[in-house]
Amino acid sequence: MSDAAQPIVLASDHAGVRMKRRLGDALRSWGYAVEDLGPATEESVDYPDFAEKVARRVGGEAGRLGVLVCGTGIGMSIAANKFAGVRAALLYDDFAALHARLHNDANVAVFGARTMRDEEAEGRLKIFLGAAFEEGRHAARLDKIARFEKRPGRVSG
Repeated sequence: MSDAAQPIVLASDHAGVRMKRRLGDALRSWGYAVEDLGPATEESVDYPDFAEKVARRVGGEAGRLGVLVCGTGIGMSIAANKFAGVRAALLYDDFAALHARLHNDANVAVFGARTMRDEEAEGRLKIFLGAAFEEGRHAARLDKIARFEKRPGRVSG
């Protein structure tokens, strides 16, 4: 299944350590190289610190993919999406897993260890990795988002 030239980077908070390990094992079994950015234990940590580690690696290199896991997936999604070039998507079902790649060219898959079963996350990751960005009208929309990232200050309503 793997055609990845670069390792997929993974991280979690304490709530997601077990699921992160399982997803890392699945990735390896599918032929991907994996780089686990932590944490190594279930001792309490702050999820933004680990979202930043993955986001800095993914946002800085075209073609790099990441995986993040926290209790709900929401905190990791919010934190990772603060970084330019990162399009983190919470893969809450199979349709979202597919369309995160097809329409949004998401480069970070996010999972909630307390809101989904390991098997669901593994299946959604497989769907995510098996899909490719459709480009076309979707590319123009991503270009708009990229321009947001280059604007000074906060975007306000």
